[in-house]
Amino acid sequence: MLYETERQRPESASATPVRMLSRLAEQSVRCAPATCGAVATIADSGPERRVTATHPDLAPLVSVQLACGDGPIPTALDVGAPVDSEDLLTEDRWPGYRALALESGVRACVTLPFRRSGIEVTLSLYSFRPGPLDEAARSVIGILGEETTARLVRERRYHAALAEVEQLETALRSRPVIDQASGIVMHVLGCGAEDAFGVLRSLSQRANRKLSEVAEGVVRTKGRGLEDELAALHPSA
Repeated sequence: MLYETERQRPESASATPVRMLSRLAEQSVRCAPATCGAVATIADSGPERRVTATHPDLAPLVSVQLACGDGPIPTALDVGAPVDSEDLLTEDRWPGYRALALESGVRACVTLPFRRSGIEVTLSLYSFRPGPLDEAARSVIGILGEETTARLVRERRYHAALAEVEQLETALRSRPVIDQASGIVMHVLGCGAEDAFGVLRSLSQRANRKLSEVAEGVVRTKGRGLEDELAALHPSA
């Protein structure tokens, strides 16, 4: 579990998922005056759940739930709907979480789950006084949670697109040297372009190196000293 508070958060992290979760938690508390704090969590393509809280004393309430798999957060994720407790003093669910929450002075809570495109976000609100908090699920806080989750999905897709562009650019930069190396292999072995590329690919797999790195080595030596190795990898060998 990764945990981060406002004080610990660097300014450079303004576009990170943790920063977006922090904003969600902070805005939710401002929109719900009856609450004493909020915690937002996210799980994205992995078991680790990142956590951000408006107050560090609330972090243990998340830790105990994730450790034992029992509490409002796991329950809300299981049922896919908000889960609340109007008074933890009379609550008979989640004994471990309940005991720690009461020890921290928390009497009421509600957890809202949000799911979209493989991303799981939860928002938990807490109050020192007993009473219903489930109105948060139907208020502007629910809208904030949906918008934050949608933005997290857009950010993930954006970074995936950037990575794909970078891979394509790398492939384009590597293509000339690979073509040049294929020409050298064709000359050394007297084979066609397809066979020459297959030889380079086999050499790359054998050496556990990138194809572009192998091609650079062939071009640098002009194939000298590699004749026997290249011939051994030729499909007709």
